[in-house]
Amino acid sequence: MIFLATPAKTMTTNTLAKLFQHGDRKNQFDSLILHPMRIFRLYPLFLILLLPLACKKQDSCSPDPRITSREISLELIRLDAAFQDAEDARSIQRILEEHPEFTTLFFGLDALNQTQELAESLFDLHQDAIFKPLDEALAAEFGDITALEKELTEAFQHFTHYFPQEKLPRLYFINSGFAADFILDEDIIIIGLEYFLPEESGFAPPELPYYIRKRYAPAYLVPNLMTALSTRFNATQPEDRTLLAEMIYYGKAYHFTKTLLPCTPDSLIIGYTADEVAASYANERYIWSFFVEQDLFFETNPFIIRKYTGEAPNTDEISPDAPGRLGRWLGWNIVDDFQIKEGLDLETLMAEPRADHVFRASGYRPRE
Repeated sequence: MIFLATPAKTMTTNTLAKLFQHGDRKNQFDSLILHPMRIFRLYPLFLILLLPLACKKQDSCSPDPRITSREISLELIRLDAAFQDAEDARSIQRILEEHPEFTTLFFGLDALNQTQELAESLFDLHQDAIFKPLDEALAAEFGDITALEKELTEAFQHFTHYFPQEKLPRLYFINSGFAADFILDEDIIIIGLEYFLPEESGFAPPELPYYIRKRYAPAYLVPNLMTALSTRFNATQPEDRTLLAEMIYYGKAYHFTKTLLPCTPDSLIIGYTADEVAASYANERYIWSFFVEQDLFFETNPFIIRKYTGEAPNTDEISPDAPGRLGRWLGWNIVDDFQIKEGLDLETLMAEPRADHVFRASGYRPRE
């Protein structure tokens, strides 16, 4: 579960990604209607041809040296290791008192008045026979985070480039016991490392279906974090409750992440396999025509909206082989076209709240 902390309250990203109220229904697409089919089985050769091209594009990617040469001071604080290595409760109490911003954000506003009791509970927890193996798995997987630090540094170099007025948050790594993967505040970000252990570790977020759980792996940590960070900047119109608004919201979130991580595969950003990404592009025209023919863009029924943007293993309405959340994927393509056509910088793009304007101004049409 991802949390975004504000002075007033803490909210999940699902809360922030609400359905929005639409304006007048307008359908300008009659001349574009095709006849969608069960089409995700029809392109085996096309899929084979697409994959090498996608790999080649990724292999040739290199970040802009004007951005990656920026000097930034990114502070990474390993409280997971500090709590695990603590010799007694007093050691943990000192850690809690040395990091009051972490203590209050993670444990609550009254935690600083109860550091002794809290430290004793934490010390006992990290000595527990059930909890200790989780600590050990974290130490084995994340004992050396050099590669992770490099990826985070490049992401925040891009962040400071596109948002020069924003200050860098301090990053706290912890073993949350599967309480939260990310908690975000303007000043700090708390990362529950245990969520991103590899499958072979034997640990996984509880009560999540596999199609979601597979996106909790080491390679997804930074892309997921950047997508969570996007919620701070993703302006919306709360009165717009259309499917289109939901599509554009997620499209802006993925565009944000791709801009900060330009060499990260799309598959790690949206959580598809490489095959699913390639198949979606191979069938882009049919996906688009399905949304047009079914008059979906200005749909306000939450149940229908969830079919195309909610978590699911497949988008069965289009094809049993189509990946889930295809509305988000299509929204990402629309936002990309809008940014290119309008020539907007990332900060301006994220501040645009009007989903209908983004859609119409994008001039989006599926690629031939």
